[in-house]
Amino acid sequence: MRKIASFNVNGINARLPRLIEWLEKFQPDILCLQELKSDDARFPQEEIEKTGYYCLYHGQKAYNGVAILSKEQPKLIRTSLPDDPDPTQSRYIEAEIDNLTVASLYLPNGNPLNSPKYDYKLAWFKAFLAHARSLWQQEKPVILAGDYNVVPSFDIKDIRNAAALADNALLAPESLFYWRQLLAMGWTDSLRVRHPSEPLYSFWDYQAQSWPRDDGMRIDHILLTPDLADGLTDSGVDRQMRGQEKASDHAPVWIEIDDKK
Repeated sequence: MRKIASFNVNGINARLPRLIEWLEKFQPDILCLQELKSDDARFPQEEIEKTGYYCLYHGQKAYNGVAILSKEQPKLIRTSLPDDPDPTQSRYIEAEIDNLTVASLYLPNGNPLNSPKYDYKLAWFKAFLAHARSLWQQEKPVILAGDYNVVPSFDIKDIRNAAALADNALLAPESLFYWRQLLAMGWTDSLRVRHPSEPLYSFWDYQAQSWPRDDGMRIDHILLTPDLADGLTDSGVDRQMRGQEKASDHAPVWIEIDDKK
């Protein structure tokens, strides 16, 4: 049995005590991190390695940044997408871990609509779709985990108040179209397949009392190839992390996979 998780930490050094506590308690075999907001020189590798994890990271000062933590030695494959529209932004890292290909990704937010930021989001999403298709065609077990900055639907099971995001890039038609292209390719939405109808949120804004009111949305996803989906035994969101002092505005999402299936 393997535990794999993804967590947008919103500043790894600011959240490090909470992250260390969570690693020691939850003990994921693999953890994908996003929004490190740290360049490589300030990544807390030594502190994390003391908890029993190898670290691969691709940082950026004050913005973005992705990492993969693993109990087994990971082998770095790439730190950007092929045809990345802006390789100066640290948004993707991919590694081989045992028999798995694992990617941690931080898709652009894209707001406001009809701006260069939205154009960049769509360009990055297109490049990611092309790479996801390439990985799919290799017929290997692959995990694509991270903050996709896409809410899969307007339904309350994915967002508490969709009307408030009527003009938001997270629910824009193009964002949803590209997300559905991923699913149409055959990738399994591991959280939703285990929880088909219940509200399941991974992000609560710091503003407007979103966390106390449970005004959340699901934008953190773990997509699986069919061989891994066949062994999926459980998935969920560790909501208690969002309620802690000095918490990230995201909570970790996680899955369990039975390797023997």
